[in-house]
Amino acid sequence: MFDKILIANRGEIALRIHRACREMGIKTVAVHSTADHDAMHVRLADESVCIGPPPARDSYLNKAAIIAAATITNADAIHPGYGFLSENADFAQMVEEHGICFIGPTAEHIRMMGDKITAKHAAHEAGLPCVPGSDGAVETEAQAQELAHSMGYPVLIKATAGGGGKGMKHAHTPDQLIDAFRTARSEAKAAFGNSEVYMEKYLLAPRHIEIQILADNHGAVVHLGERDCSLQRRHQKVLEEAPSPALNADARERIGRVACAAIRKLGYRNAGTLEFLYENGEFYFIEMNTRLQVEHPVTEAICGIDIVREQIRIAAGAPLGYEQSDVRFSGHAIECRINAEDPQTFAPSPGRIGGFHTPGGLGVRVDSGLYSGYQVPPHYDSMIAKLIVHGGSRNECLMRLRRALGEFVIEGVKTTIPLHNWLVNEADFINGDYDIHWLQKMVDRSAG
Repeated sequence: MFDKILIANRGEIALRIHRACREMGIKTVAVHSTADHDAMHVRLADESVCIGPPPARDSYLNKAAIIAAATITNADAIHPGYGFLSENADFAQMVEEHGICFIGPTAEHIRMMGDKITAKHAAHEAGLPCVPGSDGAVETEAQAQELAHSMGYPVLIKATAGGGGKGMKHAHTPDQLIDAFRTARSEAKAAFGNSEVYMEKYLLAPRHIEIQILADNHGAVVHLGERDCSLQRRHQKVLEEAPSPALNADARERIGRVACAAIRKLGYRNAGTLEFLYENGEFYFIEMNTRLQVEHPVTEAICGIDIVREQIRIAAGAPLGYEQSDVRFSGHAIECRINAEDPQTFAPSPGRIGGFHTPGGLGVRVDSGLYSGYQVPPHYDSMIAKLIVHGGSRNECLMRLRRALGEFVIEGVKTTIPLHNWLVNEADFINGDYDIHWLQKMVDRSAG
């Protein structure tokens, strides 16, 4: 097992990794920008190293500075968390080349799944069902028109190096296609330095279902069930739950079995998430996240497995030590992402935290690096906390979630807690009757 792990991240996920390490008897190294010198994970870590000024490109995305910090502190391994360099194949390769263990999959698998076209090809070869679409990049407007005609409208245009909804546009008619194609390419170039796009059939009312997997270096693969991440605004997840209210036992067993078979065929290792759209009883692969997910706590809540701990064990060469039949699921869990944003305009709201009180009680978990007096910086993602609630049933979970949201106090900045308070009282959500477009439509209707 490792003696010391450098955490190449910030905020709640850095603190989450620190806690797992501490429980395993592993020392931690926190890296931080000058804006994060007083962050909670920095205060709690055994050692800390400043790696640059506030802009992420000069600190949390500075590969050389992070590897140098690991070297001078004699860290055995680096955990990248999520975001930043977590899915950067070059970084993973550099870490390994410096004799440090990268806690995650191989650079080869990160590279394979980081490009949406190669990921789709790999998924198809591994036996995963895919959304109908182009075989590769769509280079010209004429090509886009021909493909859209053959597939039928509506269609979705997506950046090959994309993520987070950037470089993603849909067209419902031929008149909309050219503008959508040009805009997607322009956004892709600005966001990722790569204007390449591809096309898929646009499903009208799908659910976003993802399967959490763990795979060790000895051929063992298990899945930890599914998460429903359909509540999204501008392709950004807002709330996640497990299990999905949209799946029955047969669909759940089928997609779990297919996901594990694909992971075995790919020879993948460590934690990963296969993401699907689900409509009319059919699953369609859309992408794989080769890292820890923001929403991993809802899976931990229903299966009792510490995913970060398992990541560390697998990276150290340990076998999983259990089979699929050993994984048991219990109850229902929901996670609310709490952002420092205006709940109506969604404009970022950085600032100093005043009063701060987290909810508690049976089945309530809060992952956050906040404390009273902490200055939320304007330089990074606006998510400042995650509220995770577990109950014996979905109804019990909802009742507990309403109570927990009512207890949550964050003063000094605007937050999206009011949005979640509204959401958990909406009839469609209570009934589990929603798809990936539902929340955006509701928000647009409210704004109008």
